[in-house]
Amino acid sequence: MSHSLYAASVPVFRQLLDALAGVLEKAEAHALERRIEPDALLQARLFPDMFPLARQIQLATDFAKGAGARLAGIESPRYEDGERTFTELQQRITRTVGFLDSLEQADIDAGATRPITHGSGERARHFDTGAVYLTHFAMPQFGFHVTTAYAILRHNGVPIGKRDFIGSY
Repeated sequence: MSHSLYAASVPVFRQLLDALAGVLEKAEAHALERRIEPDALLQARLFPDMFPLARQIQLATDFAKGAGARLAGIESPRYEDGERTFTELQQRITRTVGFLDSLEQADIDAGATRPITHGSGERARHFDTGAVYLTHFAMPQFGFHVTTAYAILRHNGVPIGKRDFIGSY
């Protein structure tokens, strides 16, 4: 029995994006409760050469929507990357989940054997199949940015744990 690319991607993206939205809610509440300037969390980094929290969330949503679109053979929606508040980041997550919900399982599964290109120009990466693209590139990238966003908030004292990270399934 083969495993569907849709089953391996869209429900996982949704689960972790929903969990990320919950973690952001807790971060915003924590900032209000502790009288922490929200931007202190939104611009927090694990190390100076890493992207801040807001950018980690932008990249996580980019990999989720981009992977879904590429596998389905359609254009990925473009976002401006201008989010500066918890509310704007929540809206970005909501838009991404809405886009993922609009994708058809058959279209994503059809991308399993189709070549996929990520990016353009000199930075373009070419994958022989959608299955390789998803499992070796898109999912690890998505997971990295979600995990890093979680780690930034945990490192900054937001009271979250493993259940918050994993979310509901």
